[in-house]
Amino acid sequence: MTVANSGCPMGREIESVPLSPAEEARIVKEKTDSAESNLKEGASFYVLSNRWWRSWQEYVGQDARSDLNEGNFSHWEYAKKASSVIALRPGSIDNTDLVIDVMDEGGEMELRRSLEEGHDYVLVPDDVWKQLFEWYKGGPVLPRKMISDGPSHKGFSIEVYPLQLHLILANDNTKSVIRISKKGTVKELYSKCCELLKLDSEKVRIWDYFNKKRHALLTNFDQTLEDAQLQMDQEILLELQVNGNWPDETSNSVMGNELALVAIEPSKSSLTIAGGSTYNGHSESYGPDLLGSSSIRSSNMEGAHKNVDDASELPSSNAKGSGGGLTGLINLGNTCFMNSALQCLVHTPKLVEFFLQDYNKEINQHNPLGMKGELARAFGDLLRELWSPGKSPIAPRAFKATLARFASQFSGYNQHDSQELLAFLLDGLHEDLNRVIQKPYSVTNDPNGRPDEDVAEENWASHKARNDSIIVETCQGQYKSTVVCPDCSKVSVTFDPLMYMSLPLPSTATRAMTIMVFYGDGSALTMPFTVTVPKQGCCKDIIQALHEPCSLNAHESLLLAEVYNHQIYRYLDNPFELISGIKDDDHIVAYRLPANRNKLPLLQLKHHRKDMYAQHGGQRKFFGTPLITCLPEGGCTGAVIQTAVKALLAPLMRATAFPPPNLVKSKKESGSPLPVNDDIKMENCNPNTEFKDGPIALDAVSSFSLWLIDDRGFGKDVQIENDTTYSLTASSKTVVTMSWSEKDLDLYDISYLEDLPEVFKLGYAVKKTKQETISLFSCLEVFLKEEPLGPNDMWYCPSCKADRQAIKKLDLWRLPDILVVHLKRFSFNRYMKTKLDTFVNFPIHNLDLTKYVKSNTPDPHVYELYAVSNHYGSLSGGHYTAYVKLFEENRWYNFDDSHVSPVSEEGIKTSAAYVLFYRRIKK
Repeated sequence: MTVANSGCPMGREIESVPLSPAEEARIVKEKTDSAESNLKEGASFYVLSNRWWRSWQEYVGQDARSDLNEGNFSHWEYAKKASSVIALRPGSIDNTDLVIDVMDEGGEMELRRSLEEGHDYVLVPDDVWKQLFEWYKGGPVLPRKMISDGPSHKGFSIEVYPLQLHLILANDNTKSVIRISKKGTVKELYSKCCELLKLDSEKVRIWDYFNKKRHALLTNFDQTLEDAQLQMDQEILLELQVNGNWPDETSNSVMGNELALVAIEPSKSSLTIAGGSTYNGHSESYGPDLLGSSSIRSSNMEGAHKNVDDASELPSSNAKGSGGGLTGLINLGNTCFMNSALQCLVHTPKLVEFFLQDYNKEINQHNPLGMKGELARAFGDLLRELWSPGKSPIAPRAFKATLARFASQFSGYNQHDSQELLAFLLDGLHEDLNRVIQKPYSVTNDPNGRPDEDVAEENWASHKARNDSIIVETCQGQYKSTVVCPDCSKVSVTFDPLMYMSLPLPSTATRAMTIMVFYGDGSALTMPFTVTVPKQGCCKDIIQALHEPCSLNAHESLLLAEVYNHQIYRYLDNPFELISGIKDDDHIVAYRLPANRNKLPLLQLKHHRKDMYAQHGGQRKFFGTPLITCLPEGGCTGAVIQTAVKALLAPLMRATAFPPPNLVKSKKESGSPLPVNDDIKMENCNPNTEFKDGPIALDAVSSFSLWLIDDRGFGKDVQIENDTTYSLTASSKTVVTMSWSEKDLDLYDISYLEDLPEVFKLGYAVKKTKQETISLFSCLEVFLKEEPLGPNDMWYCPSCKADRQAIKKLDLWRLPDILVVHLKRFSFNRYMKTKLDTFVNFPIHNLDLTKYVKSNTPDPHVYELYAVSNHYGSLSGGHYTAYVKLFEENRWYNFDDSHVSPVSEEGIKTSAAYVLFYRRIKK
């Protein structure tokens, strides 16, 4: 059998006989598992177009629906765009959408910049690539290597974007591009340059020529390029020895002289990515995620997002002749998040005082949780540079190299979250400066009814005995956590350290959502309800909003699900899942089920036409909306399943089939497919539901053609037999498809299962709520309010000896001198990432938190603001800056990378405020 090529530019005929989709999936899984079990430095991986990979995923049946329902969401939103569950075999591998149509000097195809793993490409192991290539051919081939990563080089990542350097030949200004691994050595760099230019390595020398300025002569041949602090897209200068002499080192022009202070507006670059844990080039797997999560990552795209604020393009600035503290930081390429966080920290008064003195005696080089003092030294050196008077903007290359060595998530040059960096820096500086060399063994004693003051002091003393640093003294406080078991009322009180507060932003914005409600016992026809819920609410808000219009009783519950392409795309059974991931054109349904549904097996009924099954080569083309009901637990015969299905379909029975129950009017009479009998109520999962005119004669209905299938509609089918007993459990979601015959279609009106309404359709009358300004205090009160734990954050009750969804409340107990407040503008779930641009009205002076502190302390807790980390733009494109107050001048300044300019105190309150820094006002 010959499969014609796909018609893509790289397409070629595939001469081998294709295996079945299931067999291909099995082979790829086995080879991937084998690769995962043998990860090592230098292993080969291949970049593969996600567009082609998606088509293969659909072909073998490993698509988003199974991943989502099992909680393994990767990057498979594509499934919602598929036109059918029936997928054809993909054509030749086509990676042309990933590359630039030119080759470099080495004959390699160059990857396009700004590609995102999981969105544009995936990474597959060597054996998987070879197998796919054998089956499908195509290309171009894009091999990459696995490199060691992390502080101890025990982790691995795949270097998707090797280091790209611009080589300048000093004698004639000839320029070339060199691509080499950041783990390559200086010696390998010399060899690569000399091989390219046909030069004698004995007669050349190479300079680190960052920003067209000689920084260091590269002479340590064993040093890696990463340790040499070479950056993506920077220049290196190659000099030739002539007659035994080297060129004059002062002959080249030097850039970066001091320029006049320039006041600019915060950059709104659309080329950067706002701080998130996804789409930063550092995913937790190498891409396919067909087979679950992996322990390896792709290496950050070293500068793939080139920030428009790069120092090579924008003038530098500094307040000339100042007393220090007004020095900007050069953007190394999407490092504005780092520059913003650093400017806030290096202007923290107590830290400035500490690091401007001799702090070497405070460094703990023996702390296994620390970084042998390297992070503290790098931060201290940078702080001293920034506080040197009259300096030009600084390129924080040494600090970034140290940071990347100990926190690989911040390596490379993709945008990150300034708050995540701040959290790492505060913790890392503490461990490097921890005065405790040998930490004593600590035991947390049960309160046993003792006063909170005694328990809190005991816990604080225990914490200080193991943690004693300038960070603890300055930035750490203590909060009280109270957890109550909802079953036995057991109360647990703990006192834990507090480094910063992450405050949620309460929103008053609402959205209208139309939900189609189905009856799980077939007691009535489906009915749409339009409800208003908080825009940033959770699934539980939808359920609460539906409770009254649906007239739910104490024995009922609602199960939410998203339906796409006539199948359940995902269950929305986590009440705390954000609804921001639900789009206006999605189709959301709710199933009315018994309140104890979690203790009963669920039956999902899909629909396909018998005559269409043969036309599609034995693959089903589903129609309508799946229905759900509950079954008895344990042994369940086919006859019981038949009865349950008949009950589900009873409301759809046409009036001409049997003497009609007084359930619905015909479409012509009512003009609407809605039930008119308001007295119908669902009490339990009863297959013989009674109506006003008596029960429907379910026994008179012939048995249906029902098949047990897997949750994707593929694989081996099992026809349900009435006399066969099927083992079902409460944890199972049994999927059954009904093969509709012409007789069935004549008997039932399936139009009620079609045409689901969209969540929101333009033209509907919707009440709009204007977004109000919120105060910092309202954010704090939401943070401190009592709330139930999420189902993924259960608490183990020592009395019940089981996990419980307990009620938790936080209280402030001890506040630090430096208070860091994080406004949670970014929200992430498995399906969507959003940013809140809500304006938070925060005090600049006299932030009084005294009433929120529960400890019996006579001292007031009053603070004043001294720094703000700002984020402008959206998740798809944003920029970080910092506002900082210099207390010596009593004046605020805007730090926008290398640019420093004055700003009025009134101007620092914006909707871009992301992290606030306060210092305690002493009496």
